[in-house]
Amino acid sequence: MRPTRLEVNLNRFYHNINEIKKYTHKEIMPVIKANAYGTYINQRLDVLNHFKIVAVALVSEGIELRNLGYEGDILVLNQPANNEIEEIEKNHLTIGLSSMAFLKECIKKDVSFPIHLEIETGMNRTGINLFDLGDFIEVIKRSKLPITGIYSHFSSADTDDNYSRQQINTFQRALEVCMQKDIKFEYVHMSASNGLLLYDLPFTNIVRPGILMYGYESYKGCSKDISIKPICRLVSEITFIKTVPKGTKIGYNEQYTCEEETIVATIPIGYGDGLRRSQSKNGYVYIKDQKAKIIGNICMDSIMVDITDIPSTIGDEVIIWDDKNITLEEIAEECDTIHYEILSTISHRIPRIFKEEKE
Repeated sequence: MRPTRLEVNLNRFYHNINEIKKYTHKEIMPVIKANAYGTYINQRLDVLNHFKIVAVALVSEGIELRNLGYEGDILVLNQPANNEIEEIEKNHLTIGLSSMAFLKECIKKDVSFPIHLEIETGMNRTGINLFDLGDFIEVIKRSKLPITGIYSHFSSADTDDNYSRQQINTFQRALEVCMQKDIKFEYVHMSASNGLLLYDLPFTNIVRPGILMYGYESYKGCSKDISIKPICRLVSEITFIKTVPKGTKIGYNEQYTCEEETIVATIPIGYGDGLRRSQSKNGYVYIKDQKAKIIGNICMDSIMVDITDIPSTIGDEVIIWDDKNITLEEIAEECDTIHYEILSTISHRIPRIFKEEKE
C-alpha cells in the first residue's frame, strides 16, 4: 500500500455525532457530499446505517449510495437537471425542489419520488421565493411527487445575526403558507453546522451537520461550546534521503538554493494528491515532533524537505497535518483558503485508512 494515507478515526466521528445530538436534541441528517468532505465515510455502509436519512449534493452521489446498499432516505440538496429525472425515480432518491421547469418536466414524465421544498430565504443560490410558494404547491398537487420535507440554508449564520433572523422569519412564513395549504412534513430543516450551534429553531426537527461532524470548527472558536474532535490525519513516510552541498538547486525552476550542506528527504505526496503548490514557499511538515521545511517547488507526486537537524531514516513517519502538530486550519490559513477546501479536495490517489481506536 502507498505510504501516503489519510487516516480516519471512526470513534471520533461517532463522538462528534453524539455531541451534536446532545447539543441540539434533534435528529441528524449527515451531509456526506463530496465523498463525505474527502473522508470517504460515504463508502462505509456500516456507518451510514446509523442514520435514517443522509444528504448529498448530486444525483450521482445518491446513486453511489444506493449501489452501496444504503436503504434509508437520500436527499439530493442541489436542484437536479431535467435529464436526471429517470435516474432519480429508478434509485428512489429524494430531491430538493426549487425549479418550476423541473417540476413541469416531472409531471410530463409522470414520475414519482419524494421531494423537499427548498425555500429561498437569502442565500440566493437556489430555492422557491416566498411569493411563488403558493402557486408552486398548487402545481405540485397536480404531480405524483409526495412532499416529505421543507428546508432552507443560512448564508451568514456566524457573521450576520440580523440577516440570519430575517432568513428565519422568511422560512417561518413559508411554513405558514404550507400549513394553510394543509401540507405536513416529515422533515423540517434549516441548520447546517453554523446554524445548529447558533440558533435554536423549535419549528425544525432535524439538523444537517457538515464540517462540524468531521471534527473541525465551522467558525473560529465554536469548539468552546461543543466538544468536537478532528477525525483525520494526513501522513506519509520518507522514501529517499540524500546529502547535497551548499549551492545545490532543489526542484523545478531552481526555486530553492541550499545555503549550506543540506540533508534532503523526499516525501511521496504532491499537488496531484491535493497539496497546494503555494505551500512551496513557507510550508512545512512534522517529522519526529520537529518542523521540517518544504524546500523547492512542490511537485505533482512529491515534496522535498530539509531534515539536516532531524536525524531520520527511510520509512520514518511524516505528518502533513493532524490535530496536534499542524492543524488543518493552519494549512488553510497558509494557503489563503478554508479548511473545507483542503479536506474535501484530497485526491482519490490517497488511500483512506479507517481506524476505530479508543482514546
